[in-house]
Amino acid sequence: MKYVLVSGGVISGVGKGIIASSAGLLLKTMGLKVSSIKIDPYINTDAGTMNPKEHGEVYVLDDGGEVDLDLGNYERYLNVTLTKDNNITLGKIYSQVIERERRGDYLGKTVQVVPHVTGAIEEWIQRVAKVPVDDTGLEPDVCIIELGGTVGDIESMAFVEALCELRRNCGRDDFMQIHVSYVPLVHGEQKTKPTQMAIRSVRSAGLVPDLIACRCEKPLETAAVEKIARFCQVQVPHVLNVRDMPSTYQVPILLYEQDLIALMTTTLRLDEISIPQAMKKKGDHIWSTWKDLCLGLEHLRDKLDIVLVGKYLECPDSYLSVIKSLEHAAMRCRRKLNLIMIDAEHLEPQTNKSDPASFHKAWHAVSTAAGILVPGGFGARGTEGMIAAAKWARESKTPYLGICLGMQLAVVEFARSVCDVPVPQATSYEFDANSDDRVIISMPEHHPGKLGGTMRLGLRPTLWQPDTQWSKLRALYGLNNESINERHRHRYEVNPSYIDQLQNKGLTFIGKDETGVRQEIIELKDHPWFVGVQFHPEYLSRVLEPRFIAAAAKILDEITAEGSRVSSNGGQVNGLTNGNHAALYRLPVL
Repeated sequence: MKYVLVSGGVISGVGKGIIASSAGLLLKTMGLKVSSIKIDPYINTDAGTMNPKEHGEVYVLDDGGEVDLDLGNYERYLNVTLTKDNNITLGKIYSQVIERERRGDYLGKTVQVVPHVTGAIEEWIQRVAKVPVDDTGLEPDVCIIELGGTVGDIESMAFVEALCELRRNCGRDDFMQIHVSYVPLVHGEQKTKPTQMAIRSVRSAGLVPDLIACRCEKPLETAAVEKIARFCQVQVPHVLNVRDMPSTYQVPILLYEQDLIALMTTTLRLDEISIPQAMKKKGDHIWSTWKDLCLGLEHLRDKLDIVLVGKYLECPDSYLSVIKSLEHAAMRCRRKLNLIMIDAEHLEPQTNKSDPASFHKAWHAVSTAAGILVPGGFGARGTEGMIAAAKWARESKTPYLGICLGMQLAVVEFARSVCDVPVPQATSYEFDANSDDRVIISMPEHHPGKLGGTMRLGLRPTLWQPDTQWSKLRALYGLNNESINERHRHRYEVNPSYIDQLQNKGLTFIGKDETGVRQEIIELKDHPWFVGVQFHPEYLSRVLEPRFIAAAAKILDEITAEGSRVSSNGGQVNGLTNGNHAALYRLPVL
């Protein structure tokens, strides 16, 4: 097993995840099998209870793991399927060590950070790194390890020590480190001192970076590169110039041009690994497809306006997977995505009184958009604005896609406006728990006294219902499919008692779970595209296999036909359409 450690210094959020994913992608283009591990030095067991406005989105895996959003980057770039064990937190490690101590596994020894906690970390990494993550079903050749935060943080000290031990116990050619630093621009001059101090800190902790990836706003000057190489004691080619790019998907190309593949091959002796010819061809195809998809994005002119009506807009990463899915789609169809983020509260009547400018600006964006997307979320704040957006989309025949909460609120809006269900019945139990008679109710699995890990999580089947062959969504999935599998994260659902009333008025529940009780998909038959899904299709979008597609509606028939052709191979499609203007839907597997 070969390990590539990606660490960071100077500041957090400098782009370690993208560089780690890019390095992994380049290894895959060689035909190697690649896995990834993300280390988060916080005491939380997982990311499930974290506030998205502070930490970004919670990414959900097939096994129901609620993990750091960087695992989403790994899955999107590398086209792998990870597990919750691929995200290591200090909380998980301490829980494991304390449980072992209570069982007596340490035979009466004094349990210490070194060697017991560090040993547990090293053992976890070595175990998870060998787990197959791709369609070959074979043990990976290389594992990318990203150490969250910055080296020197008190929270990560145990992990740094464990990684030092891992490096010592590995063969000389089995471990390498890429340290990501930041080179600020001060009064027009690139300052290398922060990078020098960061490398000194890393070395004092016991790690020795093989490569230094320097993040910067503009290309590093030759003098800056030479200075970093000299004072950080590496060769000049080992200083990578990672400047800002028009798209993060172009970072692998940037690193390829700086011979990162050759540097990793030399350091890890990758040329000694026997790679089947079929895997080499697959790698070549991945790379040529990636370049064709990602080059020239800055020159795209055909713009597509999509409105995302959300409630966690303070942190751009709160809806990262949805945004990335739309980006994948836009790249695939060579459109310039103009994603307009609208605060749901700005669509509510009280904002017209408190801030008329924001109210009218928000409604102008919604009313002129090619498509409206309402993503998942929790809590009552902003939901009336989301309901108003769903109503506009339904009445104006504007494309609408509701995900999780967005689907539930579309049901609430339909119940109020079309079925004349009064408030408070036409709301969610999440917002008004005074009675069980609500259109949206709490699921039996939900435990109010315990929030972590109690939702309906992970990959679950959705079965198409009889007489739904008319569905645009089902046609895009492929009419031959009896069911689909998607990732879920929710603790509320549509009340089965209201299904007949809603369906009699035209809101069709075309997909349900295996019990036939839990509602998964809604669609309006007489609408160009009005779809709501209880699951999160964005979690399965990949750069080379996009799920949401932005394109001209005139190719809807073509995409539908293609979906039918590949449905037997697992192709999946979904989205929004809008007359003769824009469309959003999933593209079948390429």
